[in-house]
Amino acid sequence: MHKSGVNFSLFSRHAVRVWLLLFEDVHATKPFQVIELDPQHHKTGDMWHICVLGAGRNLVYAFRVDGPYAPEQGHRFDPTKILLDPYATAIATPPEWSFAGLSSQGEASALTDSGREATAVAKCLVTGNSFDWEDDRPLHHPWSSLVIYETHVRGLTVHPSSGVRSPGSYLGVIEKIPYFKRLGITAIELMPLQEFNPNEVTAVNPLTGERLRNYWGYNTIAFFAPFQGYSSRLYPGCQVDEFKTMVKALHKAGIEVLLDVVFNHTAEGDETGPTLNFRGLDNSIYYLLEDDKSRYKNFSGCGNTMNCNHPVVRSYILDCLRYWVVEMHVDGFRFDLASILGRDRNGHLVSNAPLLEQIAEDPILRDVKLIAEAWDAGGAYLVGRFPGERWSEWNGLYRDDVRRYWRGDQGMAGAFASRICGSADLYEHSGKATVNSINFVTCHDGFTLNDLVSYEHKHNLANGEDNRDGSNDNYSANYGVEGPTDDPAIRRIRLRQMKNFIATLLISRGVPMILGGDEFCRTQMGNNNAYCQDNEISWYNWALLDENQEFFEFVRNMIAFRARHPTLSSERFYRPEDVSWFNPSGQTPDWHTESAVGCRIYGEHDGDQDLCLLFNPLPHPTNFVLPDLSHDSVWLRVIDTSAAPPFDVCQPGEGIPFGGNASIRLVERSMSVLLAERNR
Repeated sequence: MHKSGVNFSLFSRHAVRVWLLLFEDVHATKPFQVIELDPQHHKTGDMWHICVLGAGRNLVYAFRVDGPYAPEQGHRFDPTKILLDPYATAIATPPEWSFAGLSSQGEASALTDSGREATAVAKCLVTGNSFDWEDDRPLHHPWSSLVIYETHVRGLTVHPSSGVRSPGSYLGVIEKIPYFKRLGITAIELMPLQEFNPNEVTAVNPLTGERLRNYWGYNTIAFFAPFQGYSSRLYPGCQVDEFKTMVKALHKAGIEVLLDVVFNHTAEGDETGPTLNFRGLDNSIYYLLEDDKSRYKNFSGCGNTMNCNHPVVRSYILDCLRYWVVEMHVDGFRFDLASILGRDRNGHLVSNAPLLEQIAEDPILRDVKLIAEAWDAGGAYLVGRFPGERWSEWNGLYRDDVRRYWRGDQGMAGAFASRICGSADLYEHSGKATVNSINFVTCHDGFTLNDLVSYEHKHNLANGEDNRDGSNDNYSANYGVEGPTDDPAIRRIRLRQMKNFIATLLISRGVPMILGGDEFCRTQMGNNNAYCQDNEISWYNWALLDENQEFFEFVRNMIAFRARHPTLSSERFYRPEDVSWFNPSGQTPDWHTESAVGCRIYGEHDGDQDLCLLFNPLPHPTNFVLPDLSHDSVWLRVIDTSAAPPFDVCQPGEGIPFGGNASIRLVERSMSVLLAERNR
C-alpha cells in the first residue's frame, strides 16, 4: 500500500488467467469490481500484478485463477474458486465459515462469473502500517535466562474464572502479564495464531453430541495473518493492531514472544480437501506430490506436505518470517514438525537443507530464536541431529527419560543424569550447547502435568475417534486410582511427583519450558490429544490457582531458585571436574542397576556455591551420605519435594543444615537440593 493506491501481486507460473476481486466490505455477497489482469501489461515473469489507484486500508479483496486442470500433471486450477492471497496480512472470515463446497473441481462454486454469493468464504483485507510501537525493541534475552511458558491465546483466558475484560483474546493475554511476572517466566510461546478455520472439524463429541472444533490451530490458511478470532472484531483488521498491542505490552514487561508456526502443511489437506489458495494458485510448486502427481505426499499426517525446499516456497517462508519479526516484533519461532523443512523436492531428508540454512543465516533473522520440533510424521526423528548450530530443539528424549525415571523404570538413572546435565550425549558432538536443548516434561501435545501423575491411560473418547488418537506411550502412572481421588495418600504422592518433575526441569541445564496451567494443576481429564476440545477440557480454570496455591508457590520459587544459581543454566556442558555423581553410599553409581543417585556440582566462578542434588525415585526411603565439605562449611537443604511449605523451597539464607559426610534421608519418590555455605 502507498499513498496513491495499493499494489496487488500474485505468484503463479502455470496460470493462464488471473482476476482480482474487490468487495465493498467483508459481508458483500459479490464483488463490486472484477479486474482481469492482462498478461501483456500485468505480468512479469511468474508474477501477476496490478496497482489499483485510490484503493487503501480495509479494502476487501480476493483472486480467481485459471489454468490447466490436470491432476496427473499436478495442476488443479479452478477458476470458480475464490482464492486468498498468500501474502495477505489480515483475513476477514465469516462467523460460521465452512469448507463445504470448496474441494474438487466440479462442485458448487463459491463465486462464478455470474456473481454467485460469496458470504460463506474468507476474503483478504488490506491493512496499513500506522501502529505506534513507541520505543519497542527486541529484548534479546540470552538463551540461558529463558523460562518458556507455552500457552494458547484463547484457552488462557476464555474461562469465566480468568477474570479478564477481554476473554480468549490477544488483549486478554495482556491482562495476565502481572501473573506472568509473579510466576517469573521470561518468554511466552503461543500456539498457532496464523489464520485458521476453527469450524473445519466436522466430527461431534460422541459423549455429548457437541460439535468439535479445530482448537489448537495446526491447520494454517494464511501465514502472514494473525487469527481474527482472537481479536475483539470491533473493526476490520483489528486483529493486527491487537496482536501488536499484546507484543508491545509483553515486551514492556520483559517477556519475549515466540510463535508456534506450521510451515509443514496447510489447511487444504489431501486431494479431497478445500481449495483455499496454494492448491488453486500453483499446486505442483507449493506441495510435494506422489509420483503419479494426483496425490500428495503426507509427511505431516495432515494430508499434504509443503514443498519447503522449492526456491519459490523457500522465499515465501523467509518473507513470512521476516514479516513477523520486522512488522510484528516477535522474538522467535517454534517450528512444528520441523524435520519436514529439511526434506527435498522428492521428500528425502538432506543434510544442510537450503531452507534451514537460509533461515539460520538470513541477515534479518540472525538474532531471533529458532526452535525445531525435530521430527515429523514420516519417520524422521532428528533430536540431537537437527542441522545448524543456531537451531534449538524440543528435546523429546528429555521428556521421556525424565518421566520414566520418576515413574521408577529400571535402568534409567544414566539417561536421567545425562538429561540433567544438558544432554551432552545428544548435542556436544555436533558443536551445540546446552541451550540447544529445550527441556520439557509436558507440552500441549500429551498429558498435562496433573494428568501425568493421575492417569495410566489416555481418555480421548470425547474426540470421536474411539480413543485411537493420541500417543499410547505416555510413561505416566496413577498411583492407585485412575483419575481424581480423595485418597489423601495418593494425593500426597501425586503432589510430590509433580514437584519432582518441576524441580528436575528447573535444575537441568538447557532451556526449561513449562506447559501453561501446569503450575496450578490444570487437568484435561486424561485427554492427551485435546486438539478439538474448545471447552472446559482445554480452557484454564483459574479457580485451580486458589485450590493449588502450594504447588503454584513451589513452581514460582523454583523459577526464582534457578535464576539465583546461574550454574544451573550455563550454556556450556559440565566438564568432568565440574560434577561428580555418586550412589547413596557415596560410591560411583552402577548405572545399570541403581536408581537412587546424587551429584555434587562445583561452583563455576568465585563466590558460586557448590550444589548437591539427590534423587530417590524408589517406592521406599533411602539414606544418602553427603559429600565432604571443609570444616568451616555446612550443607543447607534448600529444596525438599517431600516437605510442606516453606521447607519445600527455602528462601535465601534459610534451609536445614547438615555437616559434610553426614547422612540425609530421602523419603520415597522425592528429591532434595543442598547448598554449600560457610558455617556461621
